[in-house]
Amino acid sequence: MSLPPLTPPAACEVLVIGAGPAGSAAARQLARAGVDVLLVDQQPPGRDKVCGDGLIPDAHQALARLGLLEAVMAKAERVAHVGCIGPRGGRVDVPGSLAVLPRRELDRLLLDAALDAGAHFLQARFEAPLEADDDQQPARVGGAVLKLEDGSLHELRAGLVLLATGAVPKALIAAGMCERHTPSGVALRGYVRAPALVGKIKAMEVVWSRAVRPGYGWIFPAPDGCFNIGVGVTDSHRAVGGKGAKKELNLRAIFDAFVAHYEPAARLMREGELLGELKGAPLRCTLAGARWSRPGLMVIGEAAGSTYSFTGEGIGKAMETGMQAAEAWLAHRDDEAAARARYETGLRALQPRYDLYERANRVNAYPWLADLLIWRAGKSERLLRRMSGVLNETSNPGNLVSWRGLTRIIWE
Repeated sequence: MSLPPLTPPAACEVLVIGAGPAGSAAARQLARAGVDVLLVDQQPPGRDKVCGDGLIPDAHQALARLGLLEAVMAKAERVAHVGCIGPRGGRVDVPGSLAVLPRRELDRLLLDAALDAGAHFLQARFEAPLEADDDQQPARVGGAVLKLEDGSLHELRAGLVLLATGAVPKALIAAGMCERHTPSGVALRGYVRAPALVGKIKAMEVVWSRAVRPGYGWIFPAPDGCFNIGVGVTDSHRAVGGKGAKKELNLRAIFDAFVAHYEPAARLMREGELLGELKGAPLRCTLAGARWSRPGLMVIGEAAGSTYSFTGEGIGKAMETGMQAAEAWLAHRDDEAAARARYETGLRALQPRYDLYERANRVNAYPWLADLLIWRAGKSERLLRRMSGVLNETSNPGNLVSWRGLTRIIWE
């Protein structure tokens, strides 16, 4: 369903740039509280996004806070386990509250929910921040310059700008917020329709092997007899030569190696129908690579690095950062500096968790660690519970792959 064209307003209280999970979550929370919110995205509603589409427990929790969990689960493919498959073929199924819904559908549902709450949507491209004409240093952002569909430029004033523009750094650079131009990771995914494999691939399968080192492959069952298949490298920049390296990984070669190595992936590609093309995208992880705020502006979602290293999952944390920004503004609408301080404090509280996932990322570089974890989890209910705790964010992922943790795993 297309939205009627909106005459660009001259001003709004909060301008949200980017209608993905972070932007729509923030807009919904703000609009529900009566804030005049305008959501802007350069793509029309229902645009695609390269993603594994997995909704793990933190996404379920964020959707519940938004009042949208039931609506999302009515469309999603419910999944009971993450299937972890090691280089030697060992497997352990880790239980959790899981689902898969293509981002095209998820993002449209989240946008519609924001609009239902009272937000407005405008298709336009963010060109640059409008800097207030005062003596504040650094200059306060007072809105944005937008490029409309007819090619004209429009200045829009706002009390607060939320930048939710994802992993591509162009908008961050324009806003003076980018600290790292290169991505943290990269991913390649496609959709395959294979009704014959429904019920045969039931878990969200994550596969480690030397063939896809230093990354991992995945197959996730999606609705309507389809599967999301892809590969990701969550430390791609360092993996190809260290800091400052410009060489890019050949994701298509890694994808082909994954298919050649893992028979279920080979069967999926052999028997199924590839829908469209394989698509790649960058990832921004570990709450790093961008400034979080400046006067008049907050960076939310993957633009702020909300994706986890190790797993490449970011939907839940993107929504969480959007809601944190909204709550900070609602608590301090008359004191923008206090709102920014509250938001940054919230992100700093999340930082230790991201650091732990960064430590756990060594599994992708050393696949034998996955073999060890899977072997021991098959013999230890306690370890399996700890792995489930990592999935549910009640256990420390770094402890599983530290030397002390590995010693406990071997002997417990």
